[in-house]
Amino acid sequence: MLGRLTIDAFKHDLIEYGAGVSMLFSAIGICFLLTYYKKWKWIWTEWITSVDHKKIGLMYIIVSAVMLFKGLFDAVMMRVQQAMACGDSLGYLEAPHFQQLFTAHGVTMIFFVGMGVIFGLINLVLPLQLGARDVAFPFLNSLSFWLFSAGALFVLVSLVVGVFAGTGWTAYPPLAGLKYNPGVGVDYWLWSLQISGVGSLLSGVNFFVTILKMRCPGMTLMKMPIFVWSTLATTALVIFAFPILTATLAMLTTDRLFDTRLFTADFGGNPMMYINLIWAWGHPEVYILVLPAFGIFSEVVSVFSQKRLFGYTTMVWAIVGITVLSFIVWLHHFFTMGASANVNAFFGIMTMVIAIPTGVKVFNWLFTMFKGKVLFTTPLLWFLGFIAIFVTGGMTGVLMSIPGVDFQVHNSLFLIAHFHSTIIGGVLFGFFAGYAYWFPKFTGFKLNERLGKQAFWCWIIGFFVAFMPLYILGLMGATRRLNHYEVAGWQPLFIIACFGALIISAGLGLQVLQLIVSIRDRNKNRDTTGDPWNGRTLEWATKSPPPFYNFAITPEVHERDAFWAMKQSPPKKTPFTKIHMPSNTPYGFYIGALSFLFGFGMIWYMFWLAIISGVGMLACVILRLYENNTDYYVSVEEIKNIEIQRRV
Repeated sequence: MLGRLTIDAFKHDLIEYGAGVSMLFSAIGICFLLTYYKKWKWIWTEWITSVDHKKIGLMYIIVSAVMLFKGLFDAVMMRVQQAMACGDSLGYLEAPHFQQLFTAHGVTMIFFVGMGVIFGLINLVLPLQLGARDVAFPFLNSLSFWLFSAGALFVLVSLVVGVFAGTGWTAYPPLAGLKYNPGVGVDYWLWSLQISGVGSLLSGVNFFVTILKMRCPGMTLMKMPIFVWSTLATTALVIFAFPILTATLAMLTTDRLFDTRLFTADFGGNPMMYINLIWAWGHPEVYILVLPAFGIFSEVVSVFSQKRLFGYTTMVWAIVGITVLSFIVWLHHFFTMGASANVNAFFGIMTMVIAIPTGVKVFNWLFTMFKGKVLFTTPLLWFLGFIAIFVTGGMTGVLMSIPGVDFQVHNSLFLIAHFHSTIIGGVLFGFFAGYAYWFPKFTGFKLNERLGKQAFWCWIIGFFVAFMPLYILGLMGATRRLNHYEVAGWQPLFIIACFGALIISAGLGLQVLQLIVSIRDRNKNRDTTGDPWNGRTLEWATKSPPPFYNFAITPEVHERDAFWAMKQSPPKKTPFTKIHMPSNTPYGFYIGALSFLFGFGMIWYMFWLAIISGVGMLACVILRLYENNTDYYVSVEEIKNIEIQRRV
């Protein structure tokens, strides 16, 4: 009945026991607080069953913040191990544990931090920038979040029950096959990505339709903010790329469940087919993560340079160019596979070409700052840090686009440093810029600037200290995923890299302190004008925080900088009309919870649990179709009362 689940699944080392106990006590503490303050009904009705895009966006960010702490802790543990494990010293981690760490770190940071913060910000900001009251499919939005959360939960549960994969975050066969990995680790990886990937695909469809169909009157495509354009490109990539991931994971699942051997070297299988497929999804995924960050920087630079964004049209076409080119560069991830010189040359040239539209964007941002009245606030500092780190990482990327160079540094720490330059410098710094910029919009008060700047300096200094030594180590021959090495000359550089990871951790700690201090001092820094930064786009046209219906009167747009134009010539007052809004529904949560049980059943071969959960999900979908009162209208009187209270 329990399938593969035995008492041995709960046997771990002391570090994993510590992680499990900390998670248990955290869960007990949260349940105690909810019970003590009698908030169970509130959290159910206001959050868990909510279809409000703003609340869903915030929940994405909360889950991603939890996973960020987990992912950063994994990184620090790896760096400490590498600083210690030289020569006779084997460090403090056993090899299998280290393998799980680097796999879990990659999965956590890419799928559950990068994707989470991006989808969180898109949820928060996109409808407001479009002048819409919600996304096109509110229920689908809720479902996407709960599928994302179910996928993230597998990574945490694997710390307590069983183990996580030790294959690396891409899980190449044959290492990910039954012969070399018969345990549950790869299955945890498979179902974590499969379930969260379906949620991401649904989100992509939802946002894509929202942009095309929910824009307010007057907002043509070429009047959309650049953040909306970057989101449109991102969702197009999601729609075309994530089905590849879904199919690839399904085929690997059949290899493990039914021994189909699609990705093995015998019986007609081909491991290289898996690698082609995973990177045909994987390289567009890089731009799925970074394009929304580009949109955030476009908003931030314009506002804090107090100028219109330079080269709007070229920025749009640069986004379109990146979107198209991102699908024809995937083979540069495995130049060493033995392809012909012509194939390698084509993908090398395409990799160099894709750097051109990215460079266009960087120059446009710098020209926006040129002769502007630049305000060096926290959001702008994150942008400047991005320029320093991302451009450095981009140059090394162009260097590795040369197949001959890639043959020397492939699978080395040089590659790790390059990749982290683009993801940390691009995605995380982009999120931090958006977080600081839009925080007062959704809370009504600003973040503490002094602590924000201190956190920024810890992050950027810590990054260079942590990752510049890896470039050197890579050129010296140090490969990725080393838990032990014999070359004594490498150890000082590993120690420096470990120290850099600790500085980054201090930066994250300062951001937590910044949030606590800002909440404590919120009455001093409160801003209800809706526009503390003198913003230019439509989301600032509402009060802070926005009401659940976003706009009492649907705005009409005539300029690219919609709100900036409105401030110069305020629109005529129009009477309120009743507003159509979607009702809360629990079925997104139910399906998400059942999907977790389904995945858990498949991982541990409890097929009865998987069947029951699958039937339950189907029943929830049917019940949702027949759910009554799925929509309601907000009356004119209620709108007037809310607007009067907000003005007071």
